[in-house]
Amino acid sequence: MIVLGLTGSIGMGKSTVAQMFRDEGVPVFDADACVHHLQGPGGTLVAAIESAFPGTTGPEGVNRAALGRAVLGDDAAMRRLEAIVHPAVQAERTAFLATHAESPLVVVDVPLLFETGGDKTVDKVLVVSAEPAVQEARVLARPGMTREKFVAILTRQLPDVEKRARADHVIATDIPLNETREKVQALITCMRDSEGR
Repeated sequence: MIVLGLTGSIGMGKSTVAQMFRDEGVPVFDADACVHHLQGPGGTLVAAIESAFPGTTGPEGVNRAALGRAVLGDDAAMRRLEAIVHPAVQAERTAFLATHAESPLVVVDVPLLFETGGDKTVDKVLVVSAEPAVQEARVLARPGMTREKFVAILTRQLPDVEKRARADHVIATDIPLNETREKVQALITCMRDSEGR
């Protein structure tokens, strides 16, 4: 099995590319979706997060806006949150890999792959990238997003140029979708062929 780490800064099109892998039958572990599940109604992390950050949860699980206010710009608070979240996500990922042990290729979709040292736990890294103006336009179009939030998020992420330099593969997402899809398909073929040899 080849474990391909998929990453990219906010607004780079990572979710779109992850779906393209799914469309080709490649199993994808989505770290963000995993976190949403663990922090949702009845989620296993809700009590621990409420204990560490009182008033940030309710009947629907973690109130992401309230939690964001509690940790954004506060490195110590962010580290406390990560110490709760990261081990739980790692356990879910381990279970995912065990479930798909017979697959020739799986994708692990992790936004902060390099920032958390996750690149050392995968076989290859794919970075999705777009021009800064495209990235900014995509992010600022999101509901509730402000330029201040965007800048705060970017400061926690390795610059795109560094991610691309450290990647094994880079796929552009500021080109027509069908061209991005063709690049994904070509990469899948290449990786499956290399595994088959």
